Amino acid sequence: MYDYLVVGSGLFGSICAYELTKRGKKVLVIDKREHIGGNIYTKNIEGINVHVYGAHIFHTSNKKVWEYINQFAEFNNYINSPIARYKDELYNLPFNMNTFTKLWKDVYTPNEVKKKIEEEKKEYYIEEPKNLEEQAINLVGKTIYEKLIKGYTAKQWGKPCNELPSFIIKRLPVRFTFDNNYFNDRYQGIPIGGYTQIIEKMLEGIEVRLNTDFFYRKEEFEKKASKIIFTGPIDQYFNYIYGPLEYRSVRFEVETLNEDNYQGNAVVNYTDIEIPYTRIIEHKHFEFDTTSTKTIISKEYSSKWNIGEEPYYPINDKKNSELYEKYYQESKKVGNVYFGGRLGQYKYLDMDKIVLEALELIERIVE
Repeated sequence: MYDYLVVGSGLFGSICAYELTKRGKKVLVIDKREHIGGNIYTKNIEGINVHVYGAHIFHTSNKKVWEYINQFAEFNNYINSPIARYKDELYNLPFNMNTFTKLWKDVYTPNEVKKKIEEEKKEYYIEEPKNLEEQAINLVGKTIYEKLIKGYTAKQWGKPCNELPSFIIKRLPVRFTFDNNYFNDRYQGIPIGGYTQIIEKMLEGIEVRLNTDFFYRKEEFEKKASKIIFTGPIDQYFNYIYGPLEYRSVRFEVETLNEDNYQGNAVVNYTDIEIPYTRIIEHKHFEFDTTSTKTIISKEYSSKWNIGEEPYYPINDKKNSELYEKYYQESKKVGNVYFGGRLGQYKYLDMDKIVLEALELIERIVE
């Protein structure tokens, strides 16, 4: 018997296992994948730490969280500054003065940019936006929408923007400074040597079983521990009794190239609808690698999710939020099972929120 069974060895599950073990609890961790780390798993290929499941940049304004994660790895000072490519044009992200002075050749100051955006918003303003397209134009005007939002968002969601609900875009951050730092957080970086080492240190000395699907032997595993921390899909735990929650999935095409620098930046978004992928990640730039003679890129394709595939992004619209609430109420009836993480809580969580919520859960449940 174990005190706790932790289902999933991603960041949430691994922090829980680490903290429980520190408190003298006997813990078993299982994961259906062949590796630990969940979606923050990094794999060294050709001397380059590849973010296998997409780019992960740790950022937070919480000093406690930053100090906590830094005990497991040394972080570099990587600043996320993505580039957007629209046809044969390149723009800085997030939307800032570098972006605007490239979009419009006749603006040079913040006031001139504000005036230009307000003119466009006024020209196309709709009192009650019925879809995402109308909402986005209301917020930033036609030019920014057409070049930097329309195609990218349609690819992400698998539908044209005029068929997507307006609430998806409640606000669009616009900066009137020449600052390409995507995040506003005080602390930001990537662990030198990749993320997998963090999970390895957290799980050191803890029994871990990989290639082990909880649902294949659910009844057996439920008897192995007094309590369970479950980080998988909450609807799957309850056997989809109310129907499956919806997600968007992501497919990755990874290429090793015989050149030392493919795109000059870690992240380049492709906002043109004609390009099938949403972005290209060049992994070596996350760690300022100038020594490798090769480079590795990942093309990301957003796709419809089906049961059995990897869920990535919850679709938190009205229908799914109401459905999740039913599962949440079911979860409250199961006294010895705690649901956490992106899939267990059916919400997109940045890594710093994962750290905080895992620590808070352990404080709450351990006697």
